[in-house]
Parts: sequence; structure tokens; C-alpha cells
Amino acid sequence: MDIYQVIKEPHITEKANLQKSESNQVSFKVHRGANKIEIRQAVEALLKTKVLDVRTMNVRGKRRRMGKNVGRRPHWKKAVVKLAPGENIEFFEGM
Repeated sequence: MDIYQVIKEPHITEKANLQKSESNQVSFKVHRGANKIEIRQAVEALLKTKVLDVRTMNVRGKRRRMGKNVGRRPHWKKAVVKLAPGENIEFFEGM
């Protein structure tokens, strides 16, 4: 898989901000077929940082209603990446 397809976007929430400040971890939405090795290689190549650990989880899409119509948001995969001490990502620094 191409490294530009692995990482879709950063996942920015209150919990992600706490993880960034306390334990130097950042969260990303990633391709559902990507594994930990591909995610590690993509983060190290694209963002030029040293990765210590990658944890992944599949997030189920929530059910949503619009009147009588019931639908579902798409399922997606989240990766929590632990960076080496002293490493940072410029995108997350302004958050």
C-alpha cells in the first residue's frame, strides 16, 4: 500500500490532546486495510519522526436518523502512535 494512502487525517479530540501532552502520543484516522508496520513506516516517512509504538483499533460507525430514515456512519480505523522522547509533529503543536 502507498504511504500516502495509509494516513487519512489526524484525529483531534480532547482525549487526543491529553495523550499528546502527557505521553507524547498522537492519533490518526488510517486506511482500514493498513497494518501497524505500514502505519509506522508512513508516519516515519511522511512526518520525519521516530515512532516507538503503534496501537490500532477499529471504530464502529454510529447509527443516525433523519426522521424515519435510519442510516449508519461508516466504520473507520484509528491509530495511536507513540513518538520517541523529544520528537514532535509540527501540525499538533498549535493545538
